[in-house]
Amino acid sequence: MDIVDLGTLPKSEAVYSDFLLQVREKLEMDHAAYAGLNPAAGAIHGYVTYSDEWKLHYQAQGFHMIDPTLHMSQRSIAPVDWSRLERSNDFRRVFRDAHDFGIGDQGLTIPVRGPYGDVGLLSVTRDCPTEEWRKLVRHVIGDLQSLAVHMHDTVMSSDMLGRILYHPSLSTREVEILQWVAAGKSQQDIGDILSISHRTVEVHLRSSREKLCALTTAQAVGRAVGLGLIYPG
Repeated sequence: MDIVDLGTLPKSEAVYSDFLLQVREKLEMDHAAYAGLNPAAGAIHGYVTYSDEWKLHYQAQGFHMIDPTLHMSQRSIAPVDWSRLERSNDFRRVFRDAHDFGIGDQGLTIPVRGPYGDVGLLSVTRDCPTEEWRKLVRHVIGDLQSLAVHMHDTVMSSDMLGRILYHPSLSTREVEILQWVAAGKSQQDIGDILSISHRTVEVHLRSSREKLCALTTAQAVGRAVGLGLIYPG
């Protein structure tokens, strides 16, 4: 997708908000929002495309303390479709008010976990028929996961302490293998190129994923590119 690379721009709240606007438009969503916690730097970040009226109401009501789309997603490692959340009192309270501001309860949150206990949540919403929503989610889920990692890593590394801490130490071989993956090579190809077995390649990839707190190799590559450890393929 043709969405701006946050790593090439000076960091400001406007840049992150503009990025979410692009995500919203490109993925045909009604709204997009990001919330991130960086305990290492003692910082909390939040950027949304919602109206200023809803943002002020949300803060005034203290909804961040009870919003299940945040608290349930923060404990998950997999994407959270809001349709699967329990319709608890807290859920009904938040979304009863949200409906008054034109915001529906159909959405998806992508959790991202970083190396130092940091957590990011990228959420998108769209008011449409259920089947249309399911088809849309299936179509954009891969892009959303990549965008969530990109935004979270960029926001976290904008903190001074985060920049110091947020660089996991990969071995030379791990970097080399990730670079070949970024170039589109398979594990068998990489084994042949480096004269090692494909099982050894997998061992290094597993180690890289663990160090980068990535669930998949594609996520590890994306995070390594974002951190400047390897170059885009």
